[in-house]
Amino acid sequence: MINLTLRQLRYVAALARHGHFGRAAEACAISQPALSMQVKDLEEQLGAALFERGPRGVALTGFGEEFTLRARDILRSVDELDELARAARGHLTGRLRIGVIPTVAPYLLPTIIGDLAQRHPGLDIHVRETLTPRLIRDLADGRLDTAILALPVSEPSLEEVALFEEEFVLVRPGTEAGKPVPSVERLREMRLLLLEEGHCFRDQALSFCRMEASSTRELLDASSLSTLVQMVGAGIGVTLIPDMAVAVETRSAAVSVSRFPAPRPSRRIGMVWRRTSPLGTQLLQVSEVVRRSAEALRPRSGARAS
Repeated sequence: MINLTLRQLRYVAALARHGHFGRAAEACAISQPALSMQVKDLEEQLGAALFERGPRGVALTGFGEEFTLRARDILRSVDELDELARAARGHLTGRLRIGVIPTVAPYLLPTIIGDLAQRHPGLDIHVRETLTPRLIRDLADGRLDTAILALPVSEPSLEEVALFEEEFVLVRPGTEAGKPVPSVERLREMRLLLLEEGHCFRDQALSFCRMEASSTRELLDASSLSTLVQMVGAGIGVTLIPDMAVAVETRSAAVSVSRFPAPRPSRRIGMVWRRTSPLGTQLLQVSEVVRRSAEALRPRSGARAS
């Protein structure tokens, strides 16, 4: 009989996810030799290799792929047992793992965490900021309890709850303050600065401008809204940012902020979680806190837009 442990399963899942012993060990908060020894011991018990070792990392063997799929199912079930126990208490307590997209996290998280801590002092909140595809994978694998992102995600396995609608605003160099807001046709002719590929906000901006991704190759991409706004302040081009980012990102930049005429570009922000999660009722409570937190920020977010 194989005497495997949940710890070994978590190490295998981490190594499969990261493809590198060092990064997997860091994610598991143990030393690389310790993780390597645990995986090797498990492979010896199984009598088959889970990973192919190479100079640049590791890759799953055919057997390793099947084993890892089943290991993730087991780990997800174990996590749901913990969620089931927490749900049975009838109130929010213990660890809550929240994922947030980068175009929301810096502006909404401080208020959300403060409000959640005040209303539910027993919560131990863990936050992960990353792009939508990674959030969805982490939810499916049980590494997150819920995520705040742009809807829709259209994943049958996930419950979606809309929280609020948010407009996009146009950011131009400060010297253009007071000038008419360009039409969509004129905007396509301007030097439009965008977030790099992978950000859903990039796709939303391109959709509003009726532009194809391939048409932006000569433009500048950035990894954050802050970088976009600073480049606009330097006179490099123009950009779009979500309303909630205005107060934070434009306070130290020589830019002007304008609203588009109706119909204005916007996005819908919501929360998602696994339909099978025993914490569904509690996560609905969290969504209401997030909704109220966002509403409290809205008067400030649009203060500088004209």
